[in-house]
Amino acid sequence: MRILHTMLRVGDLKRSIDFYTEILGMKLLRQKDYPQGKFTLAFVGYADESEQSVIELTHNWDTTEYDIGNGFGHLAIEVDDVYKAAERIKDAGGKIIREAGPMNAGSTIIAFVEDPDGYQIELLGPK
Repeated sequence: MRILHTMLRVGDLKRSIDFYTEILGMKLLRQKDYPQGKFTLAFVGYADESEQSVIELTHNWDTTEYDIGNGFGHLAIEVDDVYKAAERIKDAGGKIIREAGPMNAGSTIIAFVEDPDGYQIELLGPK
């Protein structure tokens, strides 16, 4: 068994695809409209779905925003250098909500970025 994908509901599909591809460097792997259901699915990731878990962006055509709620935490992405990745994301227009540095009560270097819909993404160095 393996995790295939994580689904996030997004209010503006183009804006979200642009963020995940242009700011975080993922690839748009596939996208399909479902006119009868009035929604579109777009899958983004760093590698093909046969190799890695990906993110499914679900856009319901009649919804422009969602409440994230208090149960969702964050996604995590491994990067080679947290400080450099956070700077690159900031320079590309991404929103850093926690600058790179040691985590609270620990020494692991982390940073947090927020996507256009308010989902938090943690940046972590290799273990």
